[in-house]
Amino acid sequence: MRTATRLSLTALFLAVLPLAVTLLLPAKAGAWPDFDDPITMSVDRISCRTGQVSVALRNRTRHPARFDLRAGSSTVVAGSVDGYDTVRQNITVQRGDSVRIKAYSIGGSRGETLVSSARAENDCPQGWRQEQLPFTGPPLALLAKVATAVALLLMGGILWWYGSVWPRSGHPGPLTTRRSS
Repeated sequence: MRTATRLSLTALFLAVLPLAVTLLLPAKAGAWPDFDDPITMSVDRISCRTGQVSVALRNRTRHPARFDLRAGSSTVVAGSVDGYDTVRQNITVQRGDSVRIKAYSIGGSRGETLVSSARAENDCPQGWRQEQLPFTGPPLALLAKVATAVALLLMGGILWWYGSVWPRSGHPGPLTTRRSS
């Protein structure tokens, strides 16, 4: 390759490099991600023993974020959560009822923004206690073993009877295997 060609290719590469870097890099490069909603909400399963559901609010940013947690139409708790921290709140749901749980992020210029919404339903059976399990019928393993034992006894009796009758009852002598031609 000639020297002039090398110099022209190098000049072309140096001219295109800033344009390629500008196109490939994002328009806004910040040190911290900018989330639309800094708070996320997760709802656990309801505890039948206490009738409570645990709600976790997690801040995804490094700045404190204000929130409002509502169950139905009433506010359960309002406050702020520190950066990268999680706040847990237990909400009681009466047996047989359900409640809509909503988490709002409260910002300065945005006002109130709905972060997440979930329905918690307390469908635990009546009379449930942690010490006593509900009666669900006799144990099936025991019934299966008893049925198998009875079937084996019955089959053994049938085989014993058939063995005493076969090949021919009442035949006085040995059987002949000759065939007539």
